[in-house]
Amino acid sequence: MDQTQPRPSGPKPPRPASAVSTGTGMAGLAGLIIWVSVSRTYGMDGSWSALANVAACGLPMVLWSLLVDKVHLRVSTGLDWAQPRLLRQSVDVSLVKLAGLWATWAVIAGVYALGRWYWRGNYLFAMELFEAAVPFLLVASIPYVLWLDRYLKEPRDGAWHFGTWLIGQPGWKGSEIAHHARAWAVKGFFLAFMISIVPGGFGEVVRRPAAEILANPISVASWLISLMFVIDVAFATVGYLLTMKPLDAHIRTANPYMQGWVAALICYPPFVLMGESGVLYYQTATYGDSGWMRWFEGYPLLLSIWGAILVALTALYAWATVAFGLRFSNLTDRGILTHGPYALSKHPAYLAKNSFWWLATLPFLVTNGNTVDAVRNTVTLALVSGVYFWRARTEERHLSADPDYRAYAAWMEAYGPVPRLIRAITGRPAKSWPAPAPDSTQV
Repeated sequence: MDQTQPRPSGPKPPRPASAVSTGTGMAGLAGLIIWVSVSRTYGMDGSWSALANVAACGLPMVLWSLLVDKVHLRVSTGLDWAQPRLLRQSVDVSLVKLAGLWATWAVIAGVYALGRWYWRGNYLFAMELFEAAVPFLLVASIPYVLWLDRYLKEPRDGAWHFGTWLIGQPGWKGSEIAHHARAWAVKGFFLAFMISIVPGGFGEVVRRPAAEILANPISVASWLISLMFVIDVAFATVGYLLTMKPLDAHIRTANPYMQGWVAALICYPPFVLMGESGVLYYQTATYGDSGWMRWFEGYPLLLSIWGAILVALTALYAWATVAFGLRFSNLTDRGILTHGPYALSKHPAYLAKNSFWWLATLPFLVTNGNTVDAVRNTVTLALVSGVYFWRARTEERHLSADPDYRAYAAWMEAYGPVPRLIRAITGRPAKSWPAPAPDSTQV
């Protein structure tokens, strides 16, 4: 249980170092903005241009990470570039690892094949892309694994343990296989979702004419909000694609707690509870996401102010994803962030996202005049915010096993602007961050 502690005295200590540099995210953002500008100039609003936007975002971050930050030299990569093994010394391990890796991909492909939702709507684009990519991935994985295993200090990772178990040889560990399964479950589930939504938002941002964007405050705000979501989706897609040790962007751990998985998955299709048919749908008899535009119609000054606030919240949300650089991923520890918006709060994206929903939809205002619907919408959105509070707590529980996160959380609790504001309002004392206790709800 957390123990209270007095407010620290003396000079403010430096914030713990971040695993990602500010320059990484800025390099990716610059590449993305350039590609969006080129696409708008030449009318390239299709799916392939949207994928090129992801590449334009990712490639500068890879180059910055390797050439400027030199992340491949970090101890946390688990690589030793100075003492490579001979190929004959590592090839047996590599072949077993490839068996485990390919079997993992086969399991994910089976889930995709069985899940009907993956073969309609936006998901169809992701499935077609994966089908086309499979031969290239199979071929490319062979030299990559053979090369990487020569430099890994411990090449017997989760894929090797899974492969060893598959071929019936001794030496495998169930804990390593479980970690491998959780990490690839995260990647398989969220990468398909991210790729499925890449073309839609990008096309909307590219197609809208400048004259239409600048026509009024609502148009300006809505286009900027769409752009922020394009930025968020591109960075997130890059993050799920590049979980690689030479980039120090690999998954250290995936959340082992069932509560964490439940809290996250109910926010995404096909499990999402906030959709129109979901139990947490909070927009009955409202104007939906355009509520603020409709309710404030005829008040240009108020529309401008409200739109600016919503743009700022969306920018904060996008900034929280940009700060990850190559490492964005739900339910994982891929290195602890302490810079950018994470110098203000441990959960800036959740704060921004939920504030946006409240101010954009105005759930307490309904078009049918029914007080019951207004109350129901308000209570339901409060429950949605409660889900994100739950997600934040489950993430903290997972990450608190990492000493870097405990150091960051302790600093944030004592000196972070948002926690200090909350304590000033509620009178709650600062809390310590002990190591998490074992839990019987692990996946």
